[in-house]
Amino acid sequence: MEITLRDASVEDEGLLLEIYSSTRAKEMALVPWSDPQKEAFVKMQFQAQDADYHKRYPQADYKVIMREGEPIGRIYIHRDTDRINILDFTILPGYRNAGIGTTLIQTLLAEAAQSGKSVRIYVETFNRSLGLFERFGFSKIEEAGVNYLLEWRLQKLEY
Repeated sequence: MEITLRDASVEDEGLLLEIYSSTRAKEMALVPWSDPQKEAFVKMQFQAQDADYHKRYPQADYKVIMREGEPIGRIYIHRDTDRINILDFTILPGYRNAGIGTTLIQTLLAEAAQSGKSVRIYVETFNRSLGLFERFGFSKIEEAGVNYLLEWRLQKLEY
């Protein structure tokens, strides 16, 4: 299984909206709105999030996750001097639990270890991926509303 990343572009807006929408599907199933209202709301939220990310993190890497040449998710990463921040990491539902997230996290942790950086990500308290990050040694360092700020640091052996 070949997993690659490519730069997200303006032409990917529909794909990125689909990926974002997949994260809001359960929530939208609970509201008594019509389908057009739900779609308009999710699109508005997507556009606001996208604009905020690009304004706050103009130097971030905005990538589309590819599996065997097919787009299946997105990962947005901001690197600074001492940390790698995962801004967003979403895989479409039909491709989850197939080792793709594990592969990408392992790659980021190897980069962080090589460069002596920590890795941080905000994860919703109810998100199933929380267990994945904890298995990789991420720890909760902050609670912010319905989100945990998780951090991974290279463990230094003490003798």
